[in-house]
Amino acid sequence: MDEALMKKLRYLRLNGLLANWDEYISVAREGNYSHVRLLKYIIEHEYKIKRENSRKMRLKRAKVEEEFVIETYPFDRQPKLNKKKILSIYDSFDYIEKNRNIIWLGPTGVGKSGLATSFLIQAINRDYTGRAILFPELVEMLYRARGDHSEEKIIRKFASYDCLYIDELGYVEMEPVQTGQFFTLMHKRYKKKTTMISSNLGFSEWNSFFKNSQLTAALIDRLLENSHVINMKNCTSLRAKPIQK
Repeated sequence: MDEALMKKLRYLRLNGLLANWDEYISVAREGNYSHVRLLKYIIEHEYKIKRENSRKMRLKRAKVEEEFVIETYPFDRQPKLNKKKILSIYDSFDYIEKNRNIIWLGPTGVGKSGLATSFLIQAINRDYTGRAILFPELVEMLYRARGDHSEEKIIRKFASYDCLYIDELGYVEMEPVQTGQFFTLMHKRYKKKTTMISSNLGFSEWNSFFKNSQLTAALIDRLLENSHVINMKNCTSLRAKPIQK
């Protein structure tokens, strides 16, 4: 390939074609491809490269700490967990297609984050945008944004994700303004996007940190209106080593 052609490919951002030029030529010669067949072959490969690069970029922007997948979750160690229900939700993909929320409730270490992350990654792999964030980090980010007048921008950003996973909801001393900001964000996502929340606390305990009974009741009511609730309260910690038989 001459330098002029390389420059044109870079200008057109056809990096896959640039990187695989020799391979494409070789395949065409060995397979005795027609011009049309070769063009289709190149376009198909370029399409796959673009999609994969986009998927990787979405995953990077989602800030997923560990890339859990549903296939590796140890359901055999959680006999009290409704495996059939979880796999049915996962396989149907209705949590995204119907903008349904998923609430994961249970003690530390039972695998709430791992399961929720696998759902988030599934959405990302299917061309949707997503983001994972700790609840304390989110409310602090919203609070700081108020000080530099970027609150509307931050709320709009988090409201735009197709799937937002908020981990470790609770255990934060919240100011009234933070409760209001969080409610505003959830209101903007209401029936428009999918929100996943994991918490060690049951719904009856949420007012202990939101400190506003009316807003707490309204928030829970809206979250539950179109959602799946996964109760993991009776599950055991996966951090403990399984007993050897």
